[in-house]
Amino acid sequence: MRKKFLIFFIITISLIFTIRLFSLQILNPDFEKLSQNNAVLAISEYPERGLIFDRNKKLIVGNEPTFDLLMVPENVYAFDTILLTKILKVEKKIIVENINKANKFSKRLPSVIISEIPKNQYAIFQEHMWKFNGFFIQKRSNRNYKIPIASNILGYISEVNSNDLKNDSYYKTGELIGRQGIEKTYEKLLRGTKGKKFLQKDRFNRIIGPYNNGVFDIKKQRAENLILTIDSDLQLYGEKLMKNKRGGIVAIEPKTGEILALITSPSYNPNLLVGKKRSINYKMLLTDSISKPLFDRGLQALYPPGSPFKLVNGLIGLQEKVITKNTQFKCNKGHFYAKGSFMECLCGNNLRKKLHNAIYKSCNTYFAKTFTRIISDSGKTKENLNNWKKHVESFGFGNYLGYDLPIGKKGFIPDSDYYDKIYDYQNWNSTTIISNSIGQGEILTTPIQLANLAAIISNRGYYYKPHFLKSERLVNSQYTEKIVTSIDSLNYEIIIDGMRDVVEKGTAKIAKINNIEICGKTGTAENFTLIDNIKTQLTDHSIFIAFAPKDDPKIALAVFVENGYWGSRWAAPIGSLAIEKYLNKDVNRKWLEAKIMNGSLENEYMKVVSGRKFKINE
Repeated sequence: MRKKFLIFFIITISLIFTIRLFSLQILNPDFEKLSQNNAVLAISEYPERGLIFDRNKKLIVGNEPTFDLLMVPENVYAFDTILLTKILKVEKKIIVENINKANKFSKRLPSVIISEIPKNQYAIFQEHMWKFNGFFIQKRSNRNYKIPIASNILGYISEVNSNDLKNDSYYKTGELIGRQGIEKTYEKLLRGTKGKKFLQKDRFNRIIGPYNNGVFDIKKQRAENLILTIDSDLQLYGEKLMKNKRGGIVAIEPKTGEILALITSPSYNPNLLVGKKRSINYKMLLTDSISKPLFDRGLQALYPPGSPFKLVNGLIGLQEKVITKNTQFKCNKGHFYAKGSFMECLCGNNLRKKLHNAIYKSCNTYFAKTFTRIISDSGKTKENLNNWKKHVESFGFGNYLGYDLPIGKKGFIPDSDYYDKIYDYQNWNSTTIISNSIGQGEILTTPIQLANLAAIISNRGYYYKPHFLKSERLVNSQYTEKIVTSIDSLNYEIIIDGMRDVVEKGTAKIAKINNIEICGKTGTAENFTLIDNIKTQLTDHSIFIAFAPKDDPKIALAVFVENGYWGSRWAAPIGSLAIEKYLNKDVNRKWLEAKIMNGSLENEYMKVVSGRKFKINE
């Protein structure tokens, strides 16, 4: 019995060892990989980054070749570091630091020593490469901005950092990734898929050719090219109009939600963030706390919407049936007055007004009384304010619009809870918060939300989420879903007629264009800042929203000019010129174009920088 047990035990142990050896040596690839690390070098191959075109197939962003210098530490012998620094124009200290990092990372795997070597330096290095054992060149591509516009839309690319490496195993040290804008949002489409080439090494660790005739090489997959919704001619023109001014222009195609232009000013040339000087230039742009060129005012800046918001209150008043298009209010000698509340009105006379002429004359009193009816109807102040907020939010205010860029602000629309906290619960009513009637008070919006408002009105009550990618990929996506506001479409007609007369005979007559019927609304928003810890009123902001043509709208826009006085002074002419440029492809009013392009508000901005208090005489 013992003899049989011993034989069984020996056979069992032998089988276990045999199976384990078979598993380790035949089935488990780890040891094969480990042995190959000694004889095979894997080199990544990068596809060219996808090209970016505008809506008319004009190339905006292309590529140009660039080269990385890599080394395999165990293959490196003594070399002339001074010669290398002269060829590549890099400090010796940087080369030594990067070689030390490579040694710590791996003796046998390649590491990037110098990245983004330009073509001329690469050509010189090629002649001397035989002097640098263990070093080799890897070709990549870098961005080349054919039309240096829209840096705020496009974003940029830079080397991956530790967070990138931690969050996505696709990337390796020294590789590039999209930062901000389109480059970030559509990174996976634009980068393609890198391949791998396996090279055979001899017993001296020298590369002697492809491994196994390239059988195991992995082909790189080309990146996708993107067609954007923006019109590069309009974008460039808008950037010229906003020179020496601060603010933004947002233009949208109403029927699709496609963004035609997104201008922020001041901005920067996107070529500044390409190549070796990218880090230096980025730091310079980032630390410019006065102009803030990296701050997208079209998406991130929060402003009171001013008089364009009167249109929203008019629509809500119609929907809630507290007014009709024939409702009349008297302007009370140029002001609105209620217990504890006074509001000046600049519409110019003491006559009774209907909604139509209240719009084109921008009558504060009319919309203050409309707002009072909305909030005070049936004595349910809190419920009515919350209902008002729901109407306002149906226009996209107080929330992100869902566009395909990674930055932005929600804005702010107050509700009853907010005022309960400020005014000790019950101690407030419609006249306490009357500034909301004219787009002041606590309301904050972004220029893209105001452009979307213009698109909604032009569409008679609906919109599509604004977006930048014009592609078949968007079919059946969130960007093709119609979003309908809480206002019935018939209520928009009287608002549109009033907006037409804003341009024909109202506050924006300067925006009139022959043969194009424009509907618009000017705005002037009060502007306060802290100077020496004192709340100080500065020059008002200039606002204009519009769409055209009236009955077949092809463009809707919003213009916001900081410290631009009243709406008709800067914003309305800028918006009008942008519309003319887009619809007619040229501008006939050269006198107005020259006035705007040569005009500057730098003196206004210097008043804030210098910290001097001043009085506005308008």
